[in-house]
Amino acid sequence: MASIEERVESLLQDKITELGYELYDVEYAKEGKNYFLRIFIDNEKGIDLNDCEKVNDGIMDLLDEADYIKEQYFLEVSSPGIERVIRKDKHFDYAMGEKIEVNLFKPQESKKCLEGILTGYDEISIIMMYENDEISIPRKNISLIKTKYDWN
Repeated sequence: MASIEERVESLLQDKITELGYELYDVEYAKEGKNYFLRIFIDNEKGIDLNDCEKVNDGIMDLLDEADYIKEQYFLEVSSPGIERVIRKDKHFDYAMGEKIEVNLFKPQESKKCLEGILTGYDEISIIMMYENDEISIPRKNISLIKTKYDWN
């Protein structure tokens, strides 16, 4: 059976595309006693509050009718941001050749956080240039991976 995130993504994909946006990701999470359904959208021109409101209004009825989530939840529609979480293969494709930050469960290269350039990935590991060496990191050891923006 598909997860709530997968079911919601499948439900909303066409509608969000029809509205002129790309569905970047869907996240369903419990934080404290509250549940959150987060819909991340993107567009070549960027995302502003009006875009989020437009998508929110466009998807509410679909979500209510599908009734995939039995608990009360908060719906949030937003941009994935400048530093984007990488969770899916399509995210890795977008980030290829970009600077990334990888947080690890267990140290590698004597560190639990590595920054480098994403050069490849497969189902088992990612490959990145780290301090002039190409290293492989098992995906099961990654707690979080995101693109890294150079703020300088």
